[in-house]
Amino acid sequence: MKIIKEKLNQLFKLIIKYIYTNRLFLSYSILALFGAVMLRGLTIGNYFAFYPFCIDLGIVLLIGSFAYLIKPQNQFKYFLTCLIIFSLIEIVNSVYFTFYEGFASLTQLSTLSQAETVTDSIFDKLRLIDFIYLIEPLLFYYIHTHLRSSSYYNLMAKIERKKTMFISTVIVSGLFIGYSLMNATSTDYSRLIKNWNGSLIVERFGIIMYQIQDVCQTVVPRINSLFGEEKALDHFKSYFSSEERLQYNGKNKYTNILNGYNIVYIHMESMQDFLMDLEFNGTEVTPNLNKLAKEGMFFSNFYPQVSIGTSSDAEYIMLTGLLPSTGGTVFVNHPHNTFRTMATFLKERGYNTFSMHGNAASMWKRNNIHPQLGYTDMYFKETFTYTDEDVVGLGINDKMFFEQAIQKLELIEDNNQNYFGTIITLSNHSPFSYNERFNLDLADYYTNELGEEVSTCYLCGRDIGRYIVSSHYADEAIGDFISYINSNSHFNNTIFVFYGDHDAKMSYKDMNYLYNYDYLTGELKSDDDPTYIPYDSYDHNLNKKTPLIIWTKNPELKKVFNKRVDTIMGMYDAAPTLYNMLGIDNPYVLGHDIFNIKDDNIVIFPNGNFLTSKIYRNNSTGDYKKLKEGIIIESDYIEKNIAYTEEALEIGNDIINYDLFKKEVGSE
Repeated sequence: MKIIKEKLNQLFKLIIKYIYTNRLFLSYSILALFGAVMLRGLTIGNYFAFYPFCIDLGIVLLIGSFAYLIKPQNQFKYFLTCLIIFSLIEIVNSVYFTFYEGFASLTQLSTLSQAETVTDSIFDKLRLIDFIYLIEPLLFYYIHTHLRSSSYYNLMAKIERKKTMFISTVIVSGLFIGYSLMNATSTDYSRLIKNWNGSLIVERFGIIMYQIQDVCQTVVPRINSLFGEEKALDHFKSYFSSEERLQYNGKNKYTNILNGYNIVYIHMESMQDFLMDLEFNGTEVTPNLNKLAKEGMFFSNFYPQVSIGTSSDAEYIMLTGLLPSTGGTVFVNHPHNTFRTMATFLKERGYNTFSMHGNAASMWKRNNIHPQLGYTDMYFKETFTYTDEDVVGLGINDKMFFEQAIQKLELIEDNNQNYFGTIITLSNHSPFSYNERFNLDLADYYTNELGEEVSTCYLCGRDIGRYIVSSHYADEAIGDFISYINSNSHFNNTIFVFYGDHDAKMSYKDMNYLYNYDYLTGELKSDDDPTYIPYDSYDHNLNKKTPLIIWTKNPELKKVFNKRVDTIMGMYDAAPTLYNMLGIDNPYVLGHDIFNIKDDNIVIFPNGNFLTSKIYRNNSTGDYKKLKEGIIIESDYIEKNIAYTEEALEIGNDIINYDLFKKEVGSE
C-alpha cells in the first residue's frame, strides 16, 4: 500500500511538473481544441462526440509538437500563428455553414472574390457567435504576456529537452489519432476519401481532419491531372458508349418539334415550386407562374443539382446536361475550358446567341466564361439604364430589367433569323430584404374573444416571410414580361423556358414554421393536430424543387405544350430533353431526355444524395425514404444506384478537371 502511495505521489509530481514546464504548449492545445469542439457543436451539434474529439486532439498535439524543435523564446510566434489559422478556419466555416449547411473547402475559397456583389447577403446572416473563435489568439496572447513577465521562458531555455518532448508528443498524438481511425468503418473511410459531404466528415473525423483532407483533395487532383488524363479519357469514352447510356437514346413524339425556333431561357432567381401552392388573404404568391404552368408544359418534379456555384452551376447544367464540380465551381475555377452547350450547338446552326443580366459582368466571372459557353453577345448592367432608386437587392429591379430586355430582344429578332439566349433575373436574391415595391400582405385576420377584429403576422420578420414577399414581386415582374410578349408583334416563333435556378436556402425550422405554426396559440402544432403537416428532413430536401415551364405564345405549339409532366427529373435532364426537341445529337450528357427515360430516371446531387421514382437517399447517413407506400426496395437496387451516382459524379468532375471536350470531342 505504501509503494502504491509513493508511486501515485511520484506520478502526481510528474504531472504537476509537466503542467508547470509546458504551460505555453498546454495553453495552445486547450485553446485550439476549444475552437474545434465549439465549431462542431455550434454547427452539427455533437460537442462531446468522442472519435472526432480524439482526432482533433491528436492533430492539435501533432502540430504543436514541432514547437519543441524551436527555441522557447520563439515558440509563442509558432503557436500564435497556428491559433490564428485555426480561428480563421473556424470563422469561415461557421459563416459558411449558416449559408450552405455544410463546411467550406479550399477550392471554394476562390469564390470569395464573388462576395463583392452579395455583401448584403453575407452581413445579413452574420452572427456574433461566428466570431467566438477570436478568443483563441487573444487569450493566448494574454497568457504569453503573463509568462513573459515571469521567468518562464528563461527557465525553459535551460531545462527543456527538445527531442524527448517532440518524440513523446508525437507518440501521444499518434495514439489518439490511431485509436479513432481504428474504430472507423469502411463506409467512414469511403466518405472521407470522396469528400462529398463535409458535414459527415466533420461529424466523424473533426474539422481539422476535414480541412487537411480537403487540402489533399485540392492539391492531388492538380498533380494527378498531369498524369491521370489518359485514364480519365478512356473512362469518358467507355461511359458514353455503354449500353446503359445508349438504351435511352432515340426519337420520341417531340423529336425535332422545335427545329428552327428561337429559344430563350428565363433564369428565375431562387424561385421554388412550393410557392405556387401558397396564397395569403385570397392572393396567390405566384399567380403568373401558376398561369404559365397551366398554359405551357409544366414539369412539376424538377430538381436543381447545384453545388456551391449556385446560380452559375444552374447555368452550366441547363446549358450542358452535365453535373457541376463537387470541388470549386466551373465558372470560377475553369472559365477557359472547352464546352458543348445549347449555345455552341445553335451557334453552329447560325443562331445569334446572347446572355442578359442586371448584375456586374465580373460576377461568377461571366465575362470570361460566357464566350466559352457559346454566347456571342452579352448584356450586363452597364447596358441598362437605371438609378440607385431602381435597385432591388443586388441590381436593377426585375420589372425595369424585363422592360428594357424586351427592347433588346426586339432588336435581336429584327437583326437575326434565329437566336438563343439566357435572361437572368436578380430581384429575388437573398437576403430578401424589405422593399417598398413589395406589396403582399402576409397577416392573418381573425376575431378575438372580445369580438374585436385583430391581425397577426407570424411570418413577418422571418426569412421565410421576406422570401415569400420577394418572390411575389419577382412573379409580378414575370407577369409584366409575359404581357409584353403577348402584346408584341415579335416572338411568334420563340420558345421561352422558365426555370428556377436553385432553392432559397430556407432553414428547416423556417419551413416547418410556415406549414405548422398556429397563429392563434403562438406555438407549433403538435403532430396529433388534424391540420398538422408532417415535415421531416427528407421532406425538406424534396421541397427544394423549382419550376420548369416550356411556354410559347405560338398558337400551334401552345396546344402541343399544354401539358403537365409529373416525372421526377433533374436539372441535367432539361438540356437533353430540349436537344431532342431541337434535333440536336449530343451524346455527351449525364442527364436524359425525360420522355425517353421516364420513371427509370435518377436525379444525382453533388453531395452524393440521389432521388428516383421510388426513394430519396441521403448519402451522409446511408438512410433513405420511400416515396410510395407498400413498395419493396431490394438491397441491390440501392447498391446499383449508389454505383451509378458515384460514376456519374466522377465523370462529371473529370470532364471539368481534365477539360475532356477539348482533348477528345474538340479533336473530332
